[in-house]
Amino acid sequence: MLDRLLGGTSMSRRLVRGGVLAALVVAVAACATHPVPPTSTSEVPELRPGSGYLIGYLPRKSLPDSLALLPPPPAPGSPAQAADEAGFDASQAQRGSPRWLLAAADADLHFPHAAGTFACALGVTISESATPHLNMLLRRSLADAGLATYGAKNHYKRVRPFVAHKVGSCAPAGEKRLLKDGSYPSGHAALGWAWALVLAELAPDRADAILKRGHAFGQSRVVCGVHWQSDVDAGRVVGAAAVARLHADRLFRAQMRRARHEVAAARASGAPPARDCAAEAAALGKH
Repeated sequence: MLDRLLGGTSMSRRLVRGGVLAALVVAVAACATHPVPPTSTSEVPELRPGSGYLIGYLPRKSLPDSLALLPPPPAPGSPAQAADEAGFDASQAQRGSPRWLLAAADADLHFPHAAGTFACALGVTISESATPHLNMLLRRSLADAGLATYGAKNHYKRVRPFVAHKVGSCAPAGEKRLLKDGSYPSGHAALGWAWALVLAELAPDRADAILKRGHAFGQSRVVCGVHWQSDVDAGRVVGAAAVARLHADRLFRAQMRRARHEVAAARASGAPPARDCAAEAAALGKH
């Protein structure tokens, strides 16, 4: 049929066929290089059925090794531990304050709630319906950055400040689980910093505000009394390492490209983020 449509010499027909074949090869290669990432939770398994947390982009063996990456946590009686104690003491003065309440909100990593964390800093409402690729980007990178902390967590099994001081935290519902979960490094700080780095790349003109919010997200764990300051500092290192690894993953890069378009379109629409940004700014103050 191709012969009848094209006519001409047999040589020209062979050249055209070869060109069509070459074009098909290029198209197939492009699809392989730029896979279409899923945006529906029905297409991405949960880490544990019923948990609400989706698997990450990276296999476990490809995650940064936090035990190899980080130094040990501060030793009892050391100046570094004294600094951690001072940070905990300062956090207790914030109990019941707007900053304490924001720390409690930051503790909840379930979506759609967690999608609003960076809405004010980014200037965009993040949701499965409005920004599906960006939403999935956050949900999956949460697992990569958070799970990367467990090499050190499980090795050191550091006691959390609210346990050591026998006081309540800002997130009492999760305290029972945290009793069995090592404090060093902070998983929340790791994933919060990873989110901030990813979002700053998607909207570089908003990078200062985004990174400030990412820093505050980690500090919420100190305010909450569930992590020492050194846990949070170490968590940010792991989060940055996870993002570096993620950039080598094709599916992550493909989702980033689509998320960048979503952010640009959402910002161009002029719609304000669905969040009380004035209250958030007041709660954060200079933090």
